[in-house]
Amino acid sequence: MRLYDTVRAGVFPLDAGPLVTMYSCGITPYDAAHLGHAYVYLCFDLLQRRLRDAGHETRCIRNVTDVDDDMLRKARELGVNYLDLAAQEMAKFERDMQLINLLAVYGEPRATGAIPEILTMIGKSFEQGLAYEVDGSVYFEVSKFPRFGQVSHEDRTAMLELAAIHGGRPDDPNKRDPLDFVLWQPSLEDEPAWESRWGPGRPGWHIECSAIALRDLGITLDVHGGGRDLAFPHHECEAAQSESVTGERFVKHWMHVGLVGLDGTKMSKSLGNLVFVHELAQRAEPTAVRLALLDHHYREDWEWRDELLAMAQSRLATWRSTLTNGRPSSVLEDVRAALDDDLNGPAALRALDDAAHAGYNVAPAATLLGINL
Repeated sequence: MRLYDTVRAGVFPLDAGPLVTMYSCGITPYDAAHLGHAYVYLCFDLLQRRLRDAGHETRCIRNVTDVDDDMLRKARELGVNYLDLAAQEMAKFERDMQLINLLAVYGEPRATGAIPEILTMIGKSFEQGLAYEVDGSVYFEVSKFPRFGQVSHEDRTAMLELAAIHGGRPDDPNKRDPLDFVLWQPSLEDEPAWESRWGPGRPGWHIECSAIALRDLGITLDVHGGGRDLAFPHHECEAAQSESVTGERFVKHWMHVGLVGLDGTKMSKSLGNLVFVHELAQRAEPTAVRLALLDHHYREDWEWRDELLAMAQSRLATWRSTLTNGRPSSVLEDVRAALDDDLNGPAALRALDDAAHAGYNVAPAATLLGINL
């Protein structure tokens, strides 16, 4: 298999042994997960299916950010405990992921369940002179990591703009550099807090994924990623803090998935321009929802249109017409070849279309794509 790596900005052979370790950044469950989230996890699901088909064991971790600024703000607004809010939204998320037939992940660890590992990692950063403390907040000093920028390839101006958009607070006067990022911060009176050597507080956003990944998957991951919008600051900061502490390469392949839009704008909780899997599954069978999502290359941005669902349902009908009288064919190998070429889902679907129109049974190849006819 050949897969695009964001750091090297090209398609390279996937360097993996019998066990392939994968980390997919999960949701912050303060509101409903939308189609853009589902698309990211579907792409990782497709990768897992092909790797397992090729004889690999896959171990995919998908974290849950159950404590951060957004979680606590929303819980405060609703007047509920932040963990109760997380449990409620995670139940909805799991329902939607089951609707589109995602494989169960190896682990779905919570940030709140990794506080000891988070504190240990921050402690190592602090002791190695990579971090500094001001008034109970601990910051990672990006100047201590010369490769900062290796993941996103953004220049300093763009980094500052993106940091401001994604809660990085470059205007924080306690920072030595506006791009330095928070590892630990004091909690407000109504927020959860854990004891630390710097005083009671809670973790920053980026540190949880590094701590969880290193704990559950080891020092170097085969594949790590998420939506394209996570490349900076989240993944950039993850790589910096992880590689600084371990002295080793953190990720072999950074896999970033394109963004899903609606009406010309990226789907966003803040904008409210959202489409949900469970809503689509009320208008067509869930298998058609999965198929509609698969008909886009994972690295491309694309826009949801309602006609995609009808097109997928029609496609399913054509494929199912081959089940009774269809003849076996080599379409399974064609699908494997498409997936091995940078996870080319649309090419795989076209191979099934061609085989179905020729009267061949496409069920085994569809199953590889998670489509049960």
